[in-house]
Amino acid sequence: MIDTTSILGYAWPLSAAAGEDIAFHLSSPSLTKANLRVVRVRCGDQDPAGPGLHTTPVEAAIDGAVSLTEQPIHPGSYASFGDRPTFQAGRDLSFGCYLFPTLVGEGAQTIASRWNAALGTGWKLEIDGQGHLCMVVATAGGRVVARAPKPLLTREWVFVGGVIAMTRGEVEIHQVSLSRDGGRDTSGSAKVAGPSSIAWPADTPLILAAEASGKPYPASPVGACFNGKIDRPRIHGRALPPAELRALVEALRPVGTDPDLLAAWDFSQGISTDRVTDLSANRCDGILHQLPMRGATGANWDGQSLSWTEVPHQYGAIHFHEDDFEDSGWQPTCRLSIPADWTSGFYALELTGELPTGPVESYVPFFVRAPRGRATAPLLVVASTATFLAYANIGTRLDQSGFEVHSEGLVTLSADDVYLSEHRELGLSTYDTHTDGSGVCYSSGARPILNMRPRGNTFNYVNDTHLLDWLEEQQIPYDVLTDEDIDRQGAEALKPYRTVITGSHPEYFSKPMFDAFEAYQNGGGRHMYLGGNGFYWRIAFHPTRIGQIEIRRGDTGTRTWEGEAGENHLSFTGEPSGLWRSNGRPPQRLVGVGFDAQVFDRSSFYRRLPDSFDPQVGFAFEGIGADERIGDFGLRLGGAAGLEIDRADRTLGSAPNIRILATADQIGQGGLPTPEEFRTTHRGLTGDQNARVRADIVFFETAAGGAVFSTGSIAWCCALSHNGYDNNVSRLTGNVLRRFLDPRPFAE
Repeated sequence: MIDTTSILGYAWPLSAAAGEDIAFHLSSPSLTKANLRVVRVRCGDQDPAGPGLHTTPVEAAIDGAVSLTEQPIHPGSYASFGDRPTFQAGRDLSFGCYLFPTLVGEGAQTIASRWNAALGTGWKLEIDGQGHLCMVVATAGGRVVARAPKPLLTREWVFVGGVIAMTRGEVEIHQVSLSRDGGRDTSGSAKVAGPSSIAWPADTPLILAAEASGKPYPASPVGACFNGKIDRPRIHGRALPPAELRALVEALRPVGTDPDLLAAWDFSQGISTDRVTDLSANRCDGILHQLPMRGATGANWDGQSLSWTEVPHQYGAIHFHEDDFEDSGWQPTCRLSIPADWTSGFYALELTGELPTGPVESYVPFFVRAPRGRATAPLLVVASTATFLAYANIGTRLDQSGFEVHSEGLVTLSADDVYLSEHRELGLSTYDTHTDGSGVCYSSGARPILNMRPRGNTFNYVNDTHLLDWLEEQQIPYDVLTDEDIDRQGAEALKPYRTVITGSHPEYFSKPMFDAFEAYQNGGGRHMYLGGNGFYWRIAFHPTRIGQIEIRRGDTGTRTWEGEAGENHLSFTGEPSGLWRSNGRPPQRLVGVGFDAQVFDRSSFYRRLPDSFDPQVGFAFEGIGADERIGDFGLRLGGAAGLEIDRADRTLGSAPNIRILATADQIGQGGLPTPEEFRTTHRGLTGDQNARVRADIVFFETAAGGAVFSTGSIAWCCALSHNGYDNNVSRLTGNVLRRFLDPRPFAE
């Protein structure tokens, strides 16, 4: 068995054009050296029933042996403010904030600290392992803990405060529940004797949502990360009574000229950034690490608006998680400048080695994109990197309750699945939930992604390589651009191409991408959508940092989690998220079909409909009989119509001139409609009784000679190679592509 995980890595950036550089960040716990070579990826699917793994070496300056070290990943978000003189003085101290804990009683978590864990000295406000709020003060002379009498409740807002009163030798803790009905009141205070003078630890940063480990790299810089929301944290240089401390926290804009106000952070400012703004005269601004969730409702959110852009003062909270992730932080192992003569496409760094247990073979994917504004082929293939990131290192096969029922069969775990279950530090997908049960709304490419590479699990990236394999077999040249390229460049990126293909599952789309495709089609561009469940979720790429996406699931659509009420607007851009259908732009308006059902027990076939015999679309069915079953074969459950399927629907915007050429309407009882497709539950929803559960193949013309052809199934591309590529899925796809590449108007 080939070991695919003893060497891992990622490319940064994920795509580059000729003359641009890519750095490869590699790590291995068991190998000190490996052999590397760059390969162009034709097919990444190792399934022996298909074409098999097919890559072609390309000569690169970095080919050869490379030295490896183990590089750790340290997830967990926090805010840091450095070791400022403001926080070093040995004076009285009061810290307060509003708190919304989301994982109480599961180990100690630090809310605020200037603490050195290695030395065990400093101060920190924490939740202990039993869920009690504690103010901890420790010096060379000993450790003092003020502990609240009642444990905190999960997902309930509470005011918390910790006070160090050296002038009277006391340490205090205070908590006041904001909601006191139904047994929610956990309010209480405690006071213990404390030191009258303190020598604070040196070179120790002030941190929110964690504490400094005090250990050098490769250890994590922080520990005891907090899970939950923090709103309006304040530090004051006097020992304030509880009511005065709460009034300081309650104030949206404390008196900035108060000389004893050390810091008053306003999380409602700079929501789209990683910066934290201090309103005090000291300007103790800070920085966020590992991408905690912003645009989160605060303790004062009243539900009158659902958007942080309308009432930012009600979104003054940040939701921190112990497993948040933004960047592995690995040092680059080697760098590659993309040669001018390389053909655009899917590429990978192939890494091989040998262990006593057997051979090691791992891949680090990257994309060589076409030069900006210049096509080197008339056809563009879009690499669905937003979808690849959304599914990156998905753990639902292991974590989601009832996944075997959902997938209509026993789950077979791959070696990658097992590795991910043991190495959660690789970061989560946007289908997973954090340790505290809240949904993961960000994903970053600055990490190894096991299911976005050759030999990976058969969904998304691997499925899309079947399209590349078919194009190579047909000897049809193509360029590649990624979703992020299109998001950044807009319609200009698509304009040079006669035809654009989106592959098996372009599920996640940003507004700039949607706008670009709409402009391209209306400007005469021709678009072949060869997948299913496309153009479904509205996401955003980070406006200034590369390789990061954001999704908020909302309360509709096929989803594995829902966010807190009021938190469906993207922190990156302020736009609403959720389904494109809920945002007034159903996929049917763009490509004629839209997601209607999942079918994971078996895939089906298409039958021709009367529209397919119209002479104007005769080109598509050359060599295909009137009664042929189209796609009653394929690598994904035995057919070309399956996994996730789309149908035409004029009520949702399918074009008036659309031709529904073929349909797969024999889906069976395993075809389950997506939630937005029905308003009430009743018998007859499944594919054996519901005519709306089907996959449609459609064609329609757009303005200025443009056209769209859609197949409505994720499984389509994985049927192209059947019978040595001699089959009617291949034939139909080839007929349409050749006609789309021909600039003649369709009326001729």
